[in-house]
Amino acid sequence: MIDVEVADPAWTAALPDAEILARAAAAAALDEFFGFDEDPGVAVLLADDAALAELNGRFRGKPQPTNVLSFPAAPNPEDHLGDVALACGVCTREAREQGKPLAAHLQHLVAHGVLHLLGYDHMDDAEAERMEGLERVILAGLGVADPYAAEQGDHG
Repeated sequence: MIDVEVADPAWTAALPDAEILARAAAAAALDEFFGFDEDPGVAVLLADDAALAELNGRFRGKPQPTNVLSFPAAPNPEDHLGDVALACGVCTREAREQGKPLAAHLQHLVAHGVLHLLGYDHMDDAEAERMEGLERVILAGLGVADPYAAEQGDHG
């Protein structure tokens, strides 16, 4: 099950279908790996910059907002993989700076966050190349252009 909570109304003001787009991106990332009807659980929080700054400070020691954070869950009987949180202000600014639609950036970052929950990372060039390749496949399935074709922001 994929739960999406829109905690910052700026998300739906800027992107009325933000919840639907986030759910579709999470499902596409999960389906790429599990390919069955009952995906593991993921929660997506569409929050404001202040919430992400607080989470980033508490869990990563970096008290400033970032675009996306992923929090893998400990093994559990509900098969919940973890949580992904996005900051509206940061994501909106990045989309504008990168010349891409906010909808595409949202779906990219949700897929990116879910890949982190699945154990993927981008700490070195080989890992980054593998993760970016998976993101391209997932996003192509959603009809989203290659996010790495233009200058990109931080994928924290």
